[in-house]
Amino acid sequence: MVKVKGKMLKTAALTAAIMLSVAAAPVVQNGGLQTPQITAFAYEETDFNYTTVEYNGVSYAKYSDHVEASGLTDSNKSASSVVIPSTVDGLPVTAIARNGFTCCQNLSSITFPSSIKTIGYYSFGFCDALASVTLPSGLDTMEMHAFECCSNLSTVVFPNKLVKIHDRCFEYTPWMKAKKAESKLVTVNGALIYAQEASGDITLSSDIKYVSPGAFSRNSNITSVVFPAGITELCDSTFYMCDNLRTVELPGVTKICNMALGGCKSLRDLKLSGKLTKIEDYAFMDTENTCSVTFYGDHSAWGRVEKPDCTFLKNANMVYDTSHTEPQPQTDLYPVVKTQVKNHKIGFKWNAVEGAEKYGIGVYQANKWVVKKQVDASVHTWTSPQVANGTYRLVVLAKVNGDWVKADVFKHAFYVTVS
Repeated sequence: MVKVKGKMLKTAALTAAIMLSVAAAPVVQNGGLQTPQITAFAYEETDFNYTTVEYNGVSYAKYSDHVEASGLTDSNKSASSVVIPSTVDGLPVTAIARNGFTCCQNLSSITFPSSIKTIGYYSFGFCDALASVTLPSGLDTMEMHAFECCSNLSTVVFPNKLVKIHDRCFEYTPWMKAKKAESKLVTVNGALIYAQEASGDITLSSDIKYVSPGAFSRNSNITSVVFPAGITELCDSTFYMCDNLRTVELPGVTKICNMALGGCKSLRDLKLSGKLTKIEDYAFMDTENTCSVTFYGDHSAWGRVEKPDCTFLKNANMVYDTSHTEPQPQTDLYPVVKTQVKNHKIGFKWNAVEGAEKYGIGVYQANKWVVKKQVDASVHTWTSPQVANGTYRLVVLAKVNGDWVKADVFKHAFYVTVS
């Protein structure tokens, strides 16, 4: 059977927010039902046809060039485990469809192929039996609410790469609760996914390359935020309703999305990259105060920026700074690590870090990090002795100027499962 998805153009973020607040599944909290927090993140869809096919108890939407896993078949609704293949009918399986496995109460195990690039909106929401998940190595994007309200999800193993994790992907899970207890800035492999409890003046570290939509939203306790040069997009609703935020510096941002600085009534100082190319129409919605906007370029370059005719920009005191040298992304002092498990041994391989004198393999044990193995700076691989079954929290550290680089160590740690 051929089905057609209707076309939904990306419209005003506020309109999308209202629609989502009505359509989104309720959240269980303190024994009652609450409507999820309104978000302004909107998704674009285009017209396309797909054919529904079934394989091993799972329904798939087959398109002309790829396949999406869209949920359990009617005869398999009580399944406890699902294995998604890498291909169906000769086409790659590249996505988990939106709402695909929502409320599959018995689902405790899901195996992904490396071909999966996208895990869709609410795809595994309310899967209460799901306690552990290993995300696919090819994953690029997780849409909002993907694993929200999985009440027993305590272990999430991420691929060792940057994944664009949208807002509230893991809200109301034990995993997210534990991450919040570790830090007010929750990060995963260079993605800042939650900062709503941060406070004061914040300068994000250079290892952060992506900030999730809504990451700081409705935070009344932050006063200034400086982004590193490696972040190129200010996503939807990043600072939505941050009503005491006065200063924002975006040295590498080329695009400012809808509602990113919406409702920031105290904003007084905004610094923008000379590489900026686009400000979306509702980026400053409900932000109408007078602000000093410094653009690191000349007047003609500002004129080439695609931007709305909005009250905030009309009221802005514009400053053009052509002498400013924009910072470049800094070299990360943590190596990028690849791991492989074979015969109960964990193999490590990592890139060189400039200035490193030694490397150390760190293991998180008894609530502290322990360097279990040290190797010379010329060595970039190591294989452990045989280890017992289990999930290990690990990190590869570099020793620079006589000290182990340990700042933000949890941001660079990763999990390896041996079975």
